[in-house]
Amino acid sequence: MDEQHAARYAALLARDRRFDGRFFVGVTSTGIYCRPVCRVRTPKSAHCRFFDHAAAAEAAGFRPCLRCRPELAPGLAAVDASSRLAWAAAMRIDAGELEAGSLGGLAERLGITDRHLRRVFAEQFGVTPVVYAQTQRLLMAKRLLTETTLPLTEIAYAAGFGSVRRFNALYAGHYGMSPSVTRGRTARPASCSEEGLRFQLAYRPPFDWPRLLAFLAGRCVPGVESVEGAVYHRSLRLDATGAALRGWLAVAWTPERHAVSVVVSHGLLRGLPAVLAGVRRLCDLSCDPAAVSAVLGPLADDAPGLRVPGSMDGFEMAIRAILGQQVTVRAAHTLAGRLVERFGEPLATPIAGVTHLFPPAGQLVAQSVEALAELGIVRQRASAILALARAVTEGRLDLGPAADVPAALAALESLPGIGRWTANYIALRALAWPDAWPTGDIALQKALGAPSAKAAEARAEIWRPWRGYATLHLWRRLGEANLPDIQETS
Repeated sequence: MDEQHAARYAALLARDRRFDGRFFVGVTSTGIYCRPVCRVRTPKSAHCRFFDHAAAAEAAGFRPCLRCRPELAPGLAAVDASSRLAWAAAMRIDAGELEAGSLGGLAERLGITDRHLRRVFAEQFGVTPVVYAQTQRLLMAKRLLTETTLPLTEIAYAAGFGSVRRFNALYAGHYGMSPSVTRGRTARPASCSEEGLRFQLAYRPPFDWPRLLAFLAGRCVPGVESVEGAVYHRSLRLDATGAALRGWLAVAWTPERHAVSVVVSHGLLRGLPAVLAGVRRLCDLSCDPAAVSAVLGPLADDAPGLRVPGSMDGFEMAIRAILGQQVTVRAAHTLAGRLVERFGEPLATPIAGVTHLFPPAGQLVAQSVEALAELGIVRQRASAILALARAVTEGRLDLGPAADVPAALAALESLPGIGRWTANYIALRALAWPDAWPTGDIALQKALGAPSAKAAEARAEIWRPWRGYATLHLWRRLGEANLPDIQETS
């Protein structure tokens, strides 16, 4: 028995949630693969094969466990992957990008050849990108069969299959049973209603939902986002599937299941993989709190479950960041509301505070500085908003899932009105970059007792690659709700 096998078997024996989603175990005596937290009787070590990803387990001939359900496991963060390129490709596949294009197109967006993509992807995940994507589609279909009462036709298209016939054939060939048999063997909760479909997304504890929710509540875009009680709501536009999808979602905490509960409106059904991937980014569900705490040490001792508040729409988040420059959170809130009311698309929802979709880049780029200034946005900020919108529409700036961080930072800092602070703040929240450090933040200098921005940055070196989490902890200690969003004059 090698050391890795022994360590993973020990984690399996302990059902240690820190390893949930970090590996999967295939049991040779049953042909089933499980999460390390599965509550079934633990198999003998000699019967266990360990895999880094569910796709590798399925490629080796194992079927997913119907009890622990591998499709519910938390994902991996960028720092967990030995290849950021492979991780970025996986995140884009999870968000449905391969459904709307080819492998060559995906490789081109990553700046590499499809041959190189296949190589680095296989080294990281043990399978090709196409096999990985197929596994994700099958697991999504299995999830919909288990958790909803949707017709098989809707499940097939929601999971990303081009036809019901193709779905039935692949599912039966892969899992040894038809979709209808899977549905008959599983007890479905009442998760499908007229309003929407309900899903659970797991995390590795601890998870500080109250602080995450408070941060989001303080920065909600009026009309687009709202927090009522302990539930976060928002509208969402998806155009990546070849069809214009519009709808809303709600996110709440279910601590007894170590998960967040997500309700997705039917209008977003065919973009479901992208929606759920977006919620994972929003709530930082792929975080490994133990790894972060090991580096941050005493800074994180009193709040080990703190997560980076992400975003579901990188462009929206970037515009919100610009509006927050040199003003209070409340003032930025007001400006964002005016922007949405003037240029956003109305959307009917059952949520009182969610009435519009955020205006896309193509909508804002057609406006003038004067039109934005009429809303009370100073001309410098208005010019920055229009420059950002042009960069996105022209393809010079990618703020999508797993965008290249150095390229995005360079593109952001080349735009008028965006300096290193704003660029790093956008990278932290929109691009899920855990090592973002907003250089020049006066509050961080104060918290560190540093005489200058350079000195503060030098002191933060000990927290790599988790300086983004260190930033949030330092703001927390200073009472970040009372701070300006952006503290720069660029």
